[in-house]
Order: sequence, then C-alpha cells, then structure tokens
Amino acid sequence: MSDTARPPRTHFDTAFGPLESRVLDALWSRDTAACVRDLQPAFPGVAYTTLMTTLDRLFRKGVLRRDKNGRAFFYQPRVTRDELRSQLAGSTFAIMLPGDASSARPILSQFVDAVGDRDHALLDELEGLVRARRQELERKMATPRDAVSRKDVK
Repeated sequence: MSDTARPPRTHFDTAFGPLESRVLDALWSRDTAACVRDLQPAFPGVAYTTLMTTLDRLFRKGVLRRDKNGRAFFYQPRVTRDELRSQLAGSTFAIMLPGDASSARPILSQFVDAVGDRDHALLDELEGLVRARRQELERKMATPRDAVSRKDVK
C-alpha cells in the first residue's frame, strides 16, 4: 500500500467516471460536434465500442446533445465545463441542506469556514453573491406576481 495520499474526490469525479471525464474534456476542447471516429485517435487503447458506449451513457445522463448524420451520431456538450460544475454543486447543496434553518446552520458554517481557510478573496466574493441574491429576492418580493397590467384595466 502506498503512503501517497490520493486527492479528495470531487462531486464531478463521483458523477462521472475517469473515461467519461476524459471524453467530456475531449468534447469541450473541440469547436464542433464529434462522432466516435473523430474522438478515437485521442483514446489509444480504448475500444471503439467502449468509446461509443461512454458517449451514449453521457447522452443518457443529459450531459451531451446527440444528432444523427447518416449512420453516425455526433455528440456535443450541452453546457460548458463551468456550467456543469455549477449544476453539480447546486445539486449537492440541494441534497445536503435540510428543510429547517437550524439544521442547515452547521453545514453553512462549515462551508464558510472552508471558503475562508482556502482564500479570503473568495470569502469576499461569497459575501457579494449573498448580497446580490438577497437584493434579487427583495426585488421579486416588491413586485406583485398577480399584478394586473394597466392595459387590462378599462
């Protein structure tokens, strides 16, 4: 057994296997959609059918868009790498945060501590995001949803 510690797995790593991650990276690096044959040279030692199955699995997970051209399927990411990471982080928080505020406090506290330990500038950015979100919610609360437009009133 090795004494070298493995880096901690991210939510991205748990959502996608190593080959899926490599395939996503290959697709993000391209400007156009790609079929299995287009990607095959970047994956020496990986069978054509394995690559095909991996692309299909990513399509079924909703990460890729797929269009048929002749007999081949062409794949393209639905979102950018950053958008996907953001979606995964959002789903993680949605799962972790309980319904009541008192139970959420320890989780939020640990999150703030982790951000602060990592980077003080990031903590400032988090504070700015909280303020912006609060202002957005206040604007929504100030605008009645069921307001009747002046055109409709005669």
